[in-house]
Amino acid sequence: MNKTILGLDKQDTANLVDDLNYLLANFQIYYQNLRGLHWNIKGKNFFELHVKFEEFYTDSQVKIDDIAERILTLQGKPLHTFSDYISKASVPVGKDISNDVEGVELVVDSLSELLKIERLILDLSDKADDEGTNAMMSDFIAEQEKTIWMLNSWLGK
Repeated sequence: MNKTILGLDKQDTANLVDDLNYLLANFQIYYQNLRGLHWNIKGKNFFELHVKFEEFYTDSQVKIDDIAERILTLQGKPLHTFSDYISKASVPVGKDISNDVEGVELVVDSLSELLKIERLILDLSDKADDEGTNAMMSDFIAEQEKTIWMLNSWLGK
C-alpha cells in the first residue's frame, strides 16, 4: 500500500516532509536573526523595534514548533541541529545589525524568502490532498504578507 496512516500518498508525504524541514531550517535562521535584532537595535526607534522584534521572534517560536509537529504528524523527523539549519537555509543571515532600517529590511527579505518556500509547500500540499499542511501554509502566508506590507509602510515604500 502506498498510503500513510493519514491516507496520503507516501512519496508525496516524503516530499512534503523534506520541504517542511527546509522551511523549518529557514525559520530557525529567521528566529536567530530576530533575536539578534532585538538585542542589538539602537537609535531613535529602539523602543518601538525592540518590542516588535520580540513579538516577531515569539511568533516564530510558535511557528517553528508547529512546523516540527506537522513533520512528526506526517511521520517524518524534524531537523534539530544548527549545522542542519545553516547548511539548508536560504534566508539571509544578519550579523551585528543595529541600524533600524537595515534591521527591518532584513526582516522583509527574510519573510519574502519564507513566503516563496511556503507557496511551494502550499502547491505541493494541495496536490497531495494534505489539508493539514495546506491550512498551515495558508495561515502563515496571509499573516506574513500583511507583515511585509506593514514593514514596507514603516520603511516608506
